[in-house]
Amino acid sequence: MTALEDTPVAPSPGRLATFFAPRVGGLPRSFWALWTGTLLNRLGTMVQPFLGLYLTNVRGLSLGEAGLVMATLGAGSLGGTLAGGALADRIGRRATLTLATVGSGVSMLALGYAHGIVAIVAAALLVGMLLDMHRPAAQAMIADIISPADRPRAFGLLFWAINLGWAVAMVVGGALAQQGFLWLFWIDALTCAAFGLLVWRAIPETRAREHGGGGVLQGFGEVLHDRVMVGYSLICLAYIFVIMQGMTTMPLAMREDGLGPRDYGLAIAANGVLIIIVQPLVNAWLSRRDHSLVMVAGFVLVGIGYGLTSLASSLGTYTATILVWTLGEITAAAVLQAVVADLAPSHLRGRYNGLYGMAWSGGFLLAPLGGTQLLALGGGPALWLTCMGLAFAAAAALLALAPAIRRRHDAVLKATFSSE
Repeated sequence: MTALEDTPVAPSPGRLATFFAPRVGGLPRSFWALWTGTLLNRLGTMVQPFLGLYLTNVRGLSLGEAGLVMATLGAGSLGGTLAGGALADRIGRRATLTLATVGSGVSMLALGYAHGIVAIVAAALLVGMLLDMHRPAAQAMIADIISPADRPRAFGLLFWAINLGWAVAMVVGGALAQQGFLWLFWIDALTCAAFGLLVWRAIPETRAREHGGGGVLQGFGEVLHDRVMVGYSLICLAYIFVIMQGMTTMPLAMREDGLGPRDYGLAIAANGVLIIIVQPLVNAWLSRRDHSLVMVAGFVLVGIGYGLTSLASSLGTYTATILVWTLGEITAAAVLQAVVADLAPSHLRGRYNGLYGMAWSGGFLLAPLGGTQLLALGGGPALWLTCMGLAFAAAAALLALAPAIRRRHDAVLKATFSSE
């Protein structure tokens, strides 16, 4: 072999363009501004993962008091998500997102400087209400500016940014917490505010001017009369309850097998690493498939992964099962949010995303409550086999709902093509 033959050949610009174009190409600048703001916001999400340690170690609260504070934060999230959906339809996506994120920054500092259980609970309620208020507005904004065919790809890129930011935040937050927890509150507050200000400067209002969204109760009444959307939200609630067990009760189950926090950290890191590597590679391909069937496949993989966890007892076996259900999470995430965009009429996109956001907030709230009860009653096998059953039931329910979801998707595509 000659020296010339032995020299590695760099990928040509044409090959790189062919690889990246179907994954990131063709999306408007306003989407990338929202994507950048989301990544920045998640890079600063450091308070929530370490809040329990902060409350007990720094503020001296008991475990029961710390649990009350975190439950209050979760309850505030339920109300904030609904309010964010209504505001996104009434005053606009841009104003709602900026108000919520800048307000989150202020409330985060209030929580960091609060003393005494009453002040801390009040600050936690405010943080919970504002922290997730921006999500319906951001999701409605994507539906406003991205064509139906490209929405799964756009939502998938946002999912990737969220997980990348979260992975970095966990590492950096853990290091900063050793220097002083107040750093976490300031960084979280500043990145929240920066997200909102970036959107305000870089993205014009995307809500159609003729759509005022009607009265708050009237608008949500229309959403609740949409049986397909309500059914879909309940299915997602069951799925989220399952997927969140990996972030809530899994470390407790691993402790029963003699594995400590370090082992859990190493095992759950596989979730973030796999998402960061695999999701950009498969998202475009998955988004072109039937959305309902993609989600069914994802739910089934999640169920298998959690079911196999009932057999795990070592770091290696726990990690292996996490990899299985993470593949299911990646699959389902490719189209979960795009279905909501298909179901929502343009003047109610905020409220539809508010109801969908409630499924997430409810899942976050119920997962540790139900998971710990199952773990206490029957140990790891009872918890993980119940999760498998719930995931399979959600997949079966989604199969029953699939024809209605498919009809709505086809109608949206038809309306888009006819207007062009």
